[in-house]
Amino acid sequence: MSPLFLAHGSPMLAIEQNEYSSFLQQTGAALRPDAIVIVTAHWETEEVAITSTDGVYETIYDFRGFPDELYQVKYEARGSVQLAGQVAELLQEAGIPSTLDGNRGLDHGSWTLLKHLFPMADIPVVQMSVNPERSAEAHYLIGAALRSLSASNILLIGSGVTVHNLRMVNWGQVEPEPWAVQFDDWLIDKLAKRNLYDLLSYESLAPHAKAAVPRSEHFLPLYVALGAGNPEQIPEVIYRGYAFGTLSHLSLKF
Repeated sequence: MSPLFLAHGSPMLAIEQNEYSSFLQQTGAALRPDAIVIVTAHWETEEVAITSTDGVYETIYDFRGFPDELYQVKYEARGSVQLAGQVAELLQEAGIPSTLDGNRGLDHGSWTLLKHLFPMADIPVVQMSVNPERSAEAHYLIGAALRSLSASNILLIGSGVTVHNLRMVNWGQVEPEPWAVQFDDWLIDKLAKRNLYDLLSYESLAPHAKAAVPRSEHFLPLYVALGAGNPEQIPEVIYRGYAFGTLSHLSLKF
């Protein structure tokens, strides 16, 4: 069960039917994990936080100004205290502190994707946080600590966006901006070469890094998925597209 990095794009993804949502539906239909661990860009904590409940999650609408239809969407998956404990134990063995959270629901970084991937909401979900004050390497090591989950048929998803600068989106633009494409091209090339040094140093080495990643919270889930993947396997681009000129839907399998 290879880890994935999936772009969650705009919250409107949850109710849209387009090429990217069709890709997500087809991807989910081909998978049948026993459980899901999803690392979301929309939950920021000092230590790694892990949802820990056997109950049904609240659907969190952590956005505003969207159509009423979007606020009617529910994704009523259950959590798993057992899996949350397993994740925390793996992190502890790697010397990475974490906390369990029994109250938090699923934010739109999780449910917009999961609604298309697994619309029946019948697979247990555990959600994890990121910390944009910590490095890409720190998040890679979090993923590496969780590498054994794949062998247990547990799907790890990093939910974020590679090029995510809301000040530079161009509403209605279909063709991507060259600088956004160049940043993703660099990323894909370094992943194909498994050049971990350059990947972890993207802030100083990648073209247009500051424009593409003005703040790292949406980029860090990629490093968790990369760390959790098979180090002997070349990462695979499973989808590439852009919305509003600059918002990347680049998605990867590790």
